[in-house]
Amino acid sequence: MGYAQQEENGAIGARLIYPDQTIQHAGVIMGLGGIAGHAFRTCHYNDPGYFGALLVNRNCAAVTAACLMVQKSKYLEVGGLEEELSVAFNDVDFCLKLLNKKYNNVCLNSIELYHHESKTRGAEDTPAKQERFKREILYMEKNWNAIIKKDPYYNENLSLNSDSSYQIKG
Repeated sequence: MGYAQQEENGAIGARLIYPDQTIQHAGVIMGLGGIAGHAFRTCHYNDPGYFGALLVNRNCAAVTAACLMVQKSKYLEVGGLEEELSVAFNDVDFCLKLLNKKYNNVCLNSIELYHHESKTRGAEDTPAKQERFKREILYMEKNWNAIIKKDPYYNENLSLNSDSSYQIKG
C-alpha cells in the first residue's frame, strides 16, 4: 500500500506465481507476443532475472489487474477500465493511461502471490472469443501503437519473441 500512496505512482502490481513455482507475471512488456506480454513468464520463481530484474521492485509499462492497487482518484482521473476491452488488455490499457498522465506503474517483485491464470475464463477456442480478441488487438494497435513498438522500460536490443527470459536479438 505504501507504493500506491506515493503521488508519482499509478498502478502497483505484485509478482504472481503459478502453482508449479514458475512466474506468471512480473510486469508487462509492451510488444511482447505482438501487443503485450508478461515478463519472465515460466521462469522459476527463484530466478534472479536479467541483470537481477526480479530481485528489485521496478517500474514497468503495465501490471496485470489480477493483483493491482491504485488510488481511486487516479483511477477516476484516467476514466477507469475501458469497457470495449472486455477480456484482454483492459488492464494494460488502464496502466498506459496512467503512464500517459506521467504516473509510474510499479511491479513489486518483493510481493509474491499464487495465481491460477485464466482458469475460469478458458481458452480462446470459439469463433466468438476469437473475434472479440481480434477487436481488442485492433483497439490496442489503434490507441497504443507507439508504446507497443517501443516500451520505454524494455531494452530495444532484447528480443520480443520470448516471454520466459530476456534474450538478445539475433
